[in-house]
Amino acid sequence: MNRTFRAAIIASAIAVSGTTLAAAATNPMVGGAAMYANKTIVENAVNSKDHTTLVAAVKAAGLVETLSGPGPFTVFAPTNAAFAKLPAGTVDTLLKPENRAQLTTVLTYHVVPGTVTAQDIAAKIKGNMGKATYTTVAGGTLTFAKSGKGYTITDAKGNSGKITIANVMQSNGVIHVIDTVMLP
Repeated sequence: MNRTFRAAIIASAIAVSGTTLAAAATNPMVGGAAMYANKTIVENAVNSKDHTTLVAAVKAAGLVETLSGPGPFTVFAPTNAAFAKLPAGTVDTLLKPENRAQLTTVLTYHVVPGTVTAQDIAAKIKGNMGKATYTTVAGGTLTFAKSGKGYTITDAKGNSGKITIANVMQSNGVIHVIDTVMLP
């Protein structure tokens, strides 16, 4: 009886840990928070401690409703550290109400219509001589290339960064976390 009880406890522990691992794989962690595929881009982003600057910018630009809409959207989401790499005062200047149009352009330069996964980017790179370009909502282009085990992203000005977390699926698209702010 005692062995049966222990076996039941061990089996329960294994089942619970297996469920936890499955949930972690399904809901990746970004900025210390689980990202849920049944939530919108905005609903998930507000929970990431690594994206507080991006969330503040989205609010200041009046894009919360748009990015909460049905989409689908692919968002290349710069982290707080990415925004910190910009010249001093850039973020504060962009967040001023009189610069809303410029802020909107910068933010929509990080958004591609539709759902573009890392697999889509990889396939396009493979079929296009090592480069893939996508047109952003702002009308500019982002260029991608394979780099080691991951991918680089380059803006129109030649600034280059990396996708640090790919394929964070959302109910209205996908987020790819990036380490550099892209500029049109």
